[in-house]
Amino acid sequence: MNWQRLVEDRQKFFWVLQIAGWVGYALVNYIGSRVFEMRDIYVFVIVLNAYAGCLLTIPLRYLYRKIWNAKPLFLIFVVFVASYIVGTSWSVIQKFNLWEIYRHGYRPDEWFYYFKQGLDSVYIVLCWSGLYFGIKYYQLLQGEKQKALKANTMAHEAQLKMLRYQLNPHFLFNTLNAISTLILVEENKNANQMVSKLSEFLRYTLNTDPIKRVPFEQELHVLGLYLDIEKVRFDDRLSIEIDVSEEAKNALVPSMILQPLIENSIKYAIANLESGGAIAIKAQVFANELLLEVSDNGPGTDISEGELVKSSGVGLANTQDRLKTLYEHNYSFVLSNNQPQGLVVNIRIPFEKG
Repeated sequence: MNWQRLVEDRQKFFWVLQIAGWVGYALVNYIGSRVFEMRDIYVFVIVLNAYAGCLLTIPLRYLYRKIWNAKPLFLIFVVFVASYIVGTSWSVIQKFNLWEIYRHGYRPDEWFYYFKQGLDSVYIVLCWSGLYFGIKYYQLLQGEKQKALKANTMAHEAQLKMLRYQLNPHFLFNTLNAISTLILVEENKNANQMVSKLSEFLRYTLNTDPIKRVPFEQELHVLGLYLDIEKVRFDDRLSIEIDVSEEAKNALVPSMILQPLIENSIKYAIANLESGGAIAIKAQVFANELLLEVSDNGPGTDISEGELVKSSGVGLANTQDRLKTLYEHNYSFVLSNNQPQGLVVNIRIPFEKG
């Protein structure tokens, strides 16, 4: 049986603990009877006492549920009074079982015997009440933790999806403009290729959950579609260099993690160079970490402590936010100047084999 499920099912959990607790009480008393060499008939008395205690404490559960939200002082008062009544009633039953079954009608003369045995029963019922409230509070605390965790997870999912879908409109706008231009100049073959690749690219972005990780080899294929589309736009002005190790291809990465970085390089670097430019994509595994790098030879920008001094785009910021949401502090996202010019983006994330 799954322990977590049992704890969450309050009805079943109560009955399991109730029965197990009173069986345990009977076993402890049985061991004591063996130590003090009581006659075998005493086992029957122990069973009856445990059964009576089990039955008498069941109504306490429903009483405590009724007063659960009462003021603390009233709650404590009711618990002590109810425990005293139930404990005293149980003590009377125990005396009856002991004297009528085991001692055949014998009654002790000392008055303190009655008082002491009655208090013992009250203490046991008070312990039962304390355990009930302790377990109840524990269950409520676990329930609140589960709700908070679920709400936090849903918030992260919503945030990731928002960040992912914020990346697509700019690229889509540029591509549709390029297709429109190709149609106007009657380059229908190129326009048709762009539409086909755009369709496959968008299908991937819409069907892939931004929260799940995918093999980097799959990401490379999608990046290939994206770059093929951009090559139609820029023709020979765009040069691509890819250097990815075989081990890195099998690594799991957040879906579409590099696309906004490449889009950023094309928008701010390649598009501003009359003679075009180059983008390099590198990936390798080192010390159980996946190292990703995207670099260009554009005009570069001002960088301070691994971050842009001024940035009007959302690509870099959204990528960093996604990494922070997915990996918390177990990642790095660093910007640096390329040599002799351009921008380099380095990402380090834990290596997970797909």
